[in-house]
Amino acid sequence: MALVEKALMRIVKQRVLRGHEDAVQSCQYCCDDQKILTASFDKTVKLWGVEEGEVAHSFEAHTHHVNQARMSPDNKKMVSGGWDKKMHVWDVQTGRVLWTADHPGIVTSVSFSKDGKSIVSSSDLEYNIRVWDTEEGRMISEIKGAHASAVTSCNFTPRDDRLTTTSMDMTSKFWDLKSQKCTLTLRGHINIISDCSITADERRFATASWDKTIALWDIATGSYRSQGATYLKKSHEGSISSIAFSPDGSMLVSGGYDMNMVVWDADNCAQKLKLQGHESWIEDLCWSQDQNWIMSCSKDHTVRLWNVEDSDELPVVMENKRTIGVKIITCTECGKPFSMMQAEDAKSKKCVFCRMQKRDYFVPTTEDQELSSGDEAPEG
Repeated sequence: MALVEKALMRIVKQRVLRGHEDAVQSCQYCCDDQKILTASFDKTVKLWGVEEGEVAHSFEAHTHHVNQARMSPDNKKMVSGGWDKKMHVWDVQTGRVLWTADHPGIVTSVSFSKDGKSIVSSSDLEYNIRVWDTEEGRMISEIKGAHASAVTSCNFTPRDDRLTTTSMDMTSKFWDLKSQKCTLTLRGHINIISDCSITADERRFATASWDKTIALWDIATGSYRSQGATYLKKSHEGSISSIAFSPDGSMLVSGGYDMNMVVWDADNCAQKLKLQGHESWIEDLCWSQDQNWIMSCSKDHTVRLWNVEDSDELPVVMENKRTIGVKIITCTECGKPFSMMQAEDAKSKKCVFCRMQKRDYFVPTTEDQELSSGDEAPEG
């Protein structure tokens, strides 16, 4: 076993939560990271206690698979959507359904606004986005024909003034809530876009695709218009299903159908950790607010909690240049243009020849190129 793999096994410990009887489709930390909310193909939504690792309450009203469940910011309400074409809004304390909204097809995505006053939803047979009043259960607005194919995810931006959507039509879009107009369309993936994530400051946006790549978009400066997105490649062997920025935006985690999770240094666009343990597709993942834990859920019926608080003890893994987005800049020393891998040194403005005399970054051996957490580690 490689030296770095052994170090990782000592550092990254995981807890496995079992309680669902079918694929777990979504997961979310809530209640100040003291609770976990999950949705499953077993037709239930469950609320777990993190410390006990046990189900505190099971919400049962759906008659078919549940695709997604999300907790409101005040932790008093919960929304879920599923294959029964219904979106339920629940009272978390009583477990009672407050109201239900029917959709033409399978509900693919649901999400609360950051102030908790609105909910956005999408379904597979229509290419529309619907916004709902959380308290009254009435539809506030509907964006028809938002995409040319099914919408795979829909979310409010941190400031609650826009929506982000991804679609099977291989595009992701930003929508102004007031005008209901598309303000930005991002293209570049060559297969279905499954998920997206935006930093809290709304400066960076990431999309995950079935084309096995992650695209990073600098939406604050708009540099992608001339330089394109930065693509992270070669770390997943299958379609990427889920992606999430850490709360401070410094890291990014992705999960895929290859059963692997990859933690990225978002600033350097470099792979930091590869986590293995799930026995089937990873469906969803998220960070705890303190960034010490990553949660993942899978088709293998389990939820896993990964302790990454000591991951900074490991050096960033610098990928082969073919796996990292490339940008062309001018060397500040010799004045010649050169291609810069962001993973190489995002802050360096010198070409490789001018930097030859001083290397200030870690270069792994072939043996250490791929990191793995190995088998399940014990608690504690």
